[in-house]
Amino acid sequence: MKKIEIKKLKPNSKNPRTISKKKFERLKKSITDFPKMLELRPIVVDENFVVLGGNMRLRALKELGIKETFYIQQNDLTDEQKKQFVIKDNASYGDWDWDTLANEWENKSLLDWGIDVWQPEEEVDYSVLDDLDIGDTLDNKSAGVKRAIQIEFDAEDYEEAYQLLKKAREDGKNVGLIVLKALRHDT
Repeated sequence: MKKIEIKKLKPNSKNPRTISKKKFERLKKSITDFPKMLELRPIVVDENFVVLGGNMRLRALKELGIKETFYIQQNDLTDEQKKQFVIKDNASYGDWDWDTLANEWENKSLLDWGIDVWQPEEEVDYSVLDDLDIGDTLDNKSAGVKRAIQIEFDAEDYEEAYQLLKKAREDGKNVGLIVLKALRHDT
């Protein structure tokens, strides 16, 4: 892995990403707390040392007074590939599994590492709800609410099932009721 002096790297003037002050401070803290991450995820630059991936890290490194960092240089990218890299490097393709995060990691650690997790602004006093009779209100609100059940089909039957369900809905039929009646007759 190669290292370079920070002053030789050029921020990308066309970088479309921004960062809030709060998240930027977290980024700086994460670099200070876990500098090995810089080696594991180096800054990516083009042949002119313009940053393609890692503009916010570069800014954080400068503010922290760090003099050099790890980098990867890509000399063979077209202008279109460079533009594509800048976007794809910052795109979030997946979503967090919040249940796994909640059960396997501590909120404080996640916050320190840059993941926004729900934190109450202050302790909430739920005792005001004790005197409320919300049973009828909930029953009234759920009246007429539709719910969904997922139905699985083998791959070879999927398209036919999809088209039949689509047509039934277009014809104003209650597909759920049709399925329920069919199941009742089979048992």
